Amino acid sequence: MVSSTTLAVIFDFDDTLVPDSTSEFLKAHGIDPEHFWLTEVKALVDDGYDPTLAYLKRIFDNSGDGKPLGQLTNKALSDFGSTLDSKFFHGIPQVFEDLRDIVSKFRDMKVEFYIVSGGLESIIRGSQIVNDQFDGVYGCQLAGDTSDGPLRYIKRAITFTEKTRYVFEINKGIPAADVLKTPYLVNRSKPHPERRIRFPDMIYVGDGLTDIPCFSLVMGGAGDPEGGGLAFAVFDRRNKRFKNTLFPDESLAPTRQTIQRNARWVLFFALLWPADVAQSRSKKN
Repeated sequence: MVSSTTLAVIFDFDDTLVPDSTSEFLKAHGIDPEHFWLTEVKALVDDGYDPTLAYLKRIFDNSGDGKPLGQLTNKALSDFGSTLDSKFFHGIPQVFEDLRDIVSKFRDMKVEFYIVSGGLESIIRGSQIVNDQFDGVYGCQLAGDTSDGPLRYIKRAITFTEKTRYVFEINKGIPAADVLKTPYLVNRSKPHPERRIRFPDMIYVGDGLTDIPCFSLVMGGAGDPEGGGLAFAVFDRRNKRFKNTLFPDESLAPTRQTIQRNARWVLFFALLWPADVAQSRSKKN
């Protein structure tokens, strides 16, 4: 009997699927994103803060009575997230249906979509597109003294290396709710052939330096004898934070317009490649 194969396409969120959602949230409350990132957050990073913890601290610094973000709650973040559906990049959400249609043509195969982000999970989950299209979402979480009260604490921070933990959770088939109760569950050994979504059946799509550990993990396969999957970087050369670092020669930088025009076809090809590998592997079993 041929076993079914599940493919996973894992996305970063900010500047990959939508313009940076935290910056959009700040702008909506009268905070200059450039000053927030390049002055306020940078000062903490220069002092030794992890970049993710630095920006989350500055979120709290701008929250409270008489401050720009007011008494910030998860509901307020989620409500803002619902406004992002009109801001997703061109081709979304149609690309998800197109990819499902392609995969449906292969026997005993399906595709799932995930988000692993250093952004605020409550904003991400506020999007109806995210709720309709994605099988799992992992992002930074904030909490208060009550479930609906003002936010005061960092509940979960996803740094660039922490992102790989959630890729492993997807790989091993560990439900997100289980890990919240048993955070070390992901460290349990599991042979690669028994893992729910193997690395050769993964595609990772991200836009920035924070995605490099996941690029390496997915492409390297973490010891899977069948090898690794695929990773794609998307980049908007208008983004000042990354242009000089990644593309000192601006003529080499792909434009968002080019990415929008070609991304769907790139992902089509990418999905066909692991599908072929998966069918080949199934024939061996």
